[in-house]
Amino acid sequence: MSKDRDGEGPVFSGQDARQGEIILRTRTRRIIFIAGLVGIVVLALVLSIAVR
Repeated sequence: MSKDRDGEGPVFSGQDARQGEIILRTRTRRIIFIAGLVGIVVLALVLSIAVR
């Protein structure tokens, strides 16, 4: 059995495989993203107050 690159699946360069970039192209996506961040902070505050 020979090892050829076609049987191993796709090959990505290091630049293409990098993750973590957030692309918020439309205003709606930006609003939803910011609302989610605010929601996490509010939830943390509510939980910290409820534990006391």
